[in-house]
This record gives sequence, C-alpha cells and structure tokens, in this order.
Amino acid sequence: MIQTVDFFTPVVDDPYLFGQIAAANSLSDVYAMGGEPKVALNIAAFPNCLDPEILGDILAGGADKVKEAGAVLVGGHSIQDDEPKYGLCVSGFVHPDKIFRNYGCRPGDALILTKQIGSGIVNTAIKAQMASEAAIAEAVLVMSSLNKKGREVALNYPITACTDITGFGLLGHCVEMASASEVTFEIFAEEIAYIGDAISYAQMGLVPMGAYKNREYSEGCVDFSQVAEHYIDLLYDPQTSGGLLISVPSGYLDDIMEDFRKKGMDTRVSVIGRVVEKGDKLIRLF
Repeated sequence: MIQTVDFFTPVVDDPYLFGQIAAANSLSDVYAMGGEPKVALNIAAFPNCLDPEILGDILAGGADKVKEAGAVLVGGHSIQDDEPKYGLCVSGFVHPDKIFRNYGCRPGDALILTKQIGSGIVNTAIKAQMASEAAIAEAVLVMSSLNKKGREVALNYPITACTDITGFGLLGHCVEMASASEVTFEIFAEEIAYIGDAISYAQMGLVPMGAYKNREYSEGCVDFSQVAEHYIDLLYDPQTSGGLLISVPSGYLDDIMEDFRKKGMDTRVSVIGRVVEKGDKLIRLF
C-alpha cells in the first residue's frame, strides 16, 4: 500500500484547472512508485470572502482527474483560510516485486523524462504578463496530465530507479537519485524537452526564486562548466506536477521509447542522459 498527501496554492487563475493540476500532482507520487491510485480524499482551504462556487469548481477539477486515474474520491476535509489551497490524500497499491524506488541506477542505464520541463519559468512569465498563449496552454497541459501512461509503459521493463519531478527541479531530483545510487549522471541539456518559449524566458531572466534556492542547495554536486547559464536555470526550475524520471538499462531504450510513442502520451518524452561510474561530481552537464 502506498499512502501520500500533497496540496498547494493556485498556480493558474482558472479554479477548475487548478483543481486538475493539484490533483494530478497529488496522484503523481503513487505513479512514481509504480503504483495504481485507488482512493482519494480532498484537502481544501478556502477564504470566506470568495464565492463558494469557486471552491466547487476546484473540487470538480480534482474529482474529474481522480476519475481519470481510475480511483474513487470518498470525501475529505476543508477549513477556512486566507489563501486557497487544494490537494489530495491518496492511497494506492503496487505489487511488492514491482515497486519503483528512487535509487538503484546502474552504469550503462539510460535516463528518460516523460514530460517537458519549464512550468515554473512559464508561470513566472505569466505573472509578468509576458507569456505567449501557446506556452500557457502547453504548461497547463503538462501540469494537468497524469503520469498514468508513463507508469503503465515503465511497468513492462526492468526499471532500475524512478521518481517524479516536482519542486526541487530536474537537477535536484537527479542529484538525489544519483547520490542514493552512488553513480554519476551525464545530462545533455539540449536533448531535454522544454515547454515552448521556456528557453527564451529563461534567457530573459524570468526565473522563479525557487530555482535559485534549488541551485544553492546542490550546486556543489554538479559540473556546469559545459552549458549556458539559462540551461542551469531551466534544469533547477521548480516543476508543478512534472514527469517521471526513469532509469532503464540502455538495451531496452529503443523498445521503451517505441512503447511511449504507441501509448499516445499527452506530453513529450525525451532521453536526457546516461548513468556512468561515480566521478568527482554527481551530475555532469553537457
């Protein structure tokens, strides 16, 4: 049995979309362990100065995403608060022999990411009223998409490690996984799928504060010398409801990528790097 809980403040203006994104994010931890969500409880905080219909729209978005996951929403709890907050407590199940752990990568593995990154930078551009409609739409699609299909494909392969990308950014989670596995990751920045216009926004300096905090925490473990500064910002960008980072023996790479294609993924899947013997740094960027 897998038990998880997550909730946060709005990342979009539309309450229904906010509900979808928050629910997808909460469900993601179950998928990241190879599990299947079964039961969910709402967690909501809402100010009494706003129209209760807004809360209804948030809950409707969450309920639809839980239904898409094949789970059952059985209730929840709400409180009055000055700022809206929403998320889920989720229970799921996984066979003991098929649990995805966030450690166990081996030299020779390929690293796959099942969603494009850059949602934090695009959200910063939205706040600055500089984001394009296309970038906004793509960011919403990425944040609201379940990791259900990614998990279903990965279950058919001998995955050595898996985690979902969230607030620590791609590099934060790479450092965690590489450290626990006692290996080094070689990451190819230009091979990673990014949300449209995210690279341009990073070059303009539209970077959330969380990216700098993420970098401060683990920059001593990463060799940045081969990449431009804006790629570092993108790779440390905090993600909301990000994709699965999967480590799989390279001999299975062609087959698993073909299966992702056949699955009809809503997001872009990219091969972002490889696992090598542990060196002086946990991560080397190219």
